[in-house]
Order: sequence, then C-alpha cells, then structure tokens
Amino acid sequence: MTAPDVTVVVAVYNTMPYLTECLNSLVGQSIGLDRLQVVAVDDGSTDDSGKELDRFAQLYPDTFTVIHQANSGGPAAPSNRALELATGRFVYFIGSDDYLGEEALERMVACADANESDVVIGKMVGTNGRYVHQKLYTGDRPDISLYDSELPYTLANTKLFRRELVEEHGLRFPEDLPVGSDQPFTIEACVRARKISVLSDYTYYYAVKRGDASNITYRADHLARLRCTARIMEHTAGLIPAGPRRDAVLKRHFDWELSKLLQEDFPALGLDTRRQVCEGVGALLDTYFTDGLRDGTGVKRRVRFGLARRGAVDELTRAIADETEHGAPPFLLEGDRAFAPYPGFRDAGVGLDDLWYEARETVAGRLAAGTKLESAAWEQNGEDLGLALKLRIGVTGDTSSAVVVLAQGAMPKTADKAGARKLPKDALRPKAVGEFTREPAEDGEGTLLSARIPVEPVRAKRGVRVYVDVAGTTYEIPVRTEGLPMPLARRWGRTIPHRVAASPNPKGRLVITTAPLWEPKLGVGARLRRTLSRSKRK
Repeated sequence: MTAPDVTVVVAVYNTMPYLTECLNSLVGQSIGLDRLQVVAVDDGSTDDSGKELDRFAQLYPDTFTVIHQANSGGPAAPSNRALELATGRFVYFIGSDDYLGEEALERMVACADANESDVVIGKMVGTNGRYVHQKLYTGDRPDISLYDSELPYTLANTKLFRRELVEEHGLRFPEDLPVGSDQPFTIEACVRARKISVLSDYTYYYAVKRGDASNITYRADHLARLRCTARIMEHTAGLIPAGPRRDAVLKRHFDWELSKLLQEDFPALGLDTRRQVCEGVGALLDTYFTDGLRDGTGVKRRVRFGLARRGAVDELTRAIADETEHGAPPFLLEGDRAFAPYPGFRDAGVGLDDLWYEARETVAGRLAAGTKLESAAWEQNGEDLGLALKLRIGVTGDTSSAVVVLAQGAMPKTADKAGARKLPKDALRPKAVGEFTREPAEDGEGTLLSARIPVEPVRAKRGVRVYVDVAGTTYEIPVRTEGLPMPLARRWGRTIPHRVAASPNPKGRLVITTAPLWEPKLGVGARLRRTLSRSKRK
C-alpha cells in the first residue's frame, strides 16, 4: 500500500461538539482520502469525544487510526504517541476544536513539493473572537527565515512538517509543559529546516475560541506560564547562539508571554505570587534581555520589566494599577528627551536607570490618548472671530513647542489606528496662528493648552490638531470632541456673511467648517468656470 502524503495528528480532550466539525473538515479535504492518514488520540475525554472518534474510524477505517489513553494533562503526550504511528511524507497538527479550509492540505503539500520546503505555513485566522497574529501572512513567500520575519510570533505547531525532518532530529513535544509545549517543537523544526514557506492566498486554518474559553491556554496560572516560558526560552537558547538571531526569536517571548504576566491581573495576585513572578521574570531578563532587546521594547513594558528585575513589587503593582485606572502618565519632556514617569522613576530606593523610563519608541497612540478637549467656544470682537480652545495634552515639562492649528486636508489612513502620527523629519509643519498659553494641569496629569485661533471668512473645512515635539520628533494629534457639547454655529463676516460651525467628523475628531451664507452674483465667465470646475470634481 502506498504511503499517504500527509498524516494529520489530532490530540483530543473533551472538545465536543467542535470535534465533529474538525473531523468533517479532514475527511472533506480535496487531497482525497487515499492520500490522507488521520491519527487521533483520545486523551482520557469524559464527554462524547471518544465515541465521536470511534464513529469516524468506523466510517473511514482506511484513513482513521484512533487511540484511547488515560488523561496526560496536555496535548504533548497524545501528539507524541500519534507521531509514532505516522506514515505520511508530511505531518500536520490540528487542534481538535479547530478546522481546515477544504483545499488546505492539497495546497500545502503541493507547495512543499514544488519548493522542497521542510515547513509550510498556511494562513490561519481566528473565529469566535480568537486572536491570531496576521503579520506573517502578507503574501505567498516560498523561502522565509525564522530570524527576519514575523514567524517568531506564529509558533503554534499548526503547520505542515516534512516527517523526514521530524524523525531525523527526533523532534517531540515536552510532556511536562502544560502550556506552549508546541513551541520547542516548532522552533527547532524551523531552526533545522532547509526551507520554510508561507502561503497567504487562501484560508487554510480556522482557530476556534470555544464559547466557554476552556482552551488550555486560557486556564494556566501565572507561575505555570512563567515556568513553561522559561523552559521554552532555555530550549531556544540551546539551539541558537547568543546574538541578533537569538534576540529575534526571544523578542516574541518578552513581548508576549512575559509581558502578559505583568498586566491588569497582576495586582490582584497574592504578595508571594507577585514576588515569585518578579523573581522569575528578573532571572530571564538577566539571562536573555540584551541591550538591543531593551532598546527595542516599548517604555510601558520596559518599565515593568525593569521594576520586576529590581524586585520592586510595590512600585510595579502601583504602576500597573494606576495605568489600568487612569491611563499612562503624561510624558515628561526635558529638552530632546522624553520620559514616562511611572512609579520608581528617579527613586534611589528602586535604583532603576533613566534609560528604562525613556520614550524612544513611537508614542503617537499614547499622545493621542492623553490629549483631550476641555472646552471650545467662539470669541468675537467686532468682525474678528476667534476659536477659543482649552485642551489637555499628555506631556509635562518643556511644552513650548505645543500649538493648535486648523489644518486643511484629512490625515492619512496610517494615523487612523493610533489616532495620531509621527511626522517625517522633512515634513512641513503647518504654521501656527493665534495666541497660546500653557500651564500645568492642577492634577499633574499633563499640560493645559489654551488657544485663541482666528477664523477666516473663506470656504474651508479644517481639522483641529495639536502639534508637539517629543524626544526630537514632531507628532500630529487630532483633537476629539469626546462627547462635549460644541458651540452653536455662528454668522459673521464683513462684505459677505459666513457661517462657521464646530462639529465632530465620523471619527469623532473636531472639525471647523466655514462657508458663505450665499454666493455673490457671478458674471457669465465666472459661472462657466465654476460649472466646469464642479464637473471635473465629479
């Protein structure tokens, strides 16, 4: 009998009714049952998962091999047992609550054969609110590297592996890791692979978040996740020598696994648990957190890491709790440097260098979040109309560069997500016109910027934006109305009366619109020019 092209490994524990859809997606694969082997291991399920596996084995006896065993506590042991029975040229792992696109296996095997790939990664998406990192899937790529791509952020074993590679290097899953047991397998396979390919032209894999969020990843506690992450990082360090390549892989574990231990739920942990978490995170920082990794980490994470490393449990707890309740602290500007003065900043008792608090990364999103409209009103002196604004901006210290401008034209789409943008070095900043005063907010949370900006009687639609220099870079921040009542529209003007209105645009950003109440009478030539102009715009 000819060996199948691919063996699909399914580790199963209490995943009904999701299991049925998973198995149906396998038998419905376009690659055909004659090229497919399914090895499913029931890891001591107490629901009807075992019965469902037996039902499929009876329907497809030449395709399915089903094993029942006592519960092992995780997917590693059943996956290892399935590997011993695999006969396919390739092996593919699927979560028993997930499912595949109909052409997934056929497309991936064809890619592996065409490119002589040892690992093929097909586009994976989340369902039911399951998060799946998408930056790897920017297009079909026949040959990528673990070290200069987004692959370190996509380390699940839900990939096609050449079984010859797996057996040559004895790749197996560590059975004592309740969380992340697929990462050592995937990392080592990618380190040893001759070629890794990515397919983004089709949805290959659907990762399902169960309605009860009972996936094992969501259930492990802080200390278990810390222990597992330490083991994964140690395994990685044994495969990749110290240097930029190792940093490129371990950056993922600092950005994700370790950062998640120091989030909003940290202050609610018992004091002893918080101390153990800080001790464990600190040990990993001492071992693997190079200067390059530190400098490439955002200030929020960097400060939390630094406080954990110093064993400053109280300051770390306060930093997380304060930010959860009040948001990030305003940046402190000192010349061309900016600092995020979280607890412990310049505290001799903590002893954490200023570098840990310095904002060196893009800060557009934080500046936007810290910029709030306090009030808006019209001020008219005779025929002179001005827009009087009071805003709170998320910076303190040297705020002399902060101004408000009525800017023509929409902001680029790249500013939509963060709500602000970092201007290129050669960008021309709109000229600020008006009167400005700056004073510290009474609560210390930022600077109050008051402005009176003259409004011209012309046809125009302008966005209200703040420009401020932070760490040597200019940032453009749209001003949101935040639900505040806007001043009523006004009529003013000398020769031709105009109407001026302040209102939020569809993104909630404050826009000032001016237009004549009526058009002056035009001659025949002027009317013709206006008609032609309008037809061109259409």
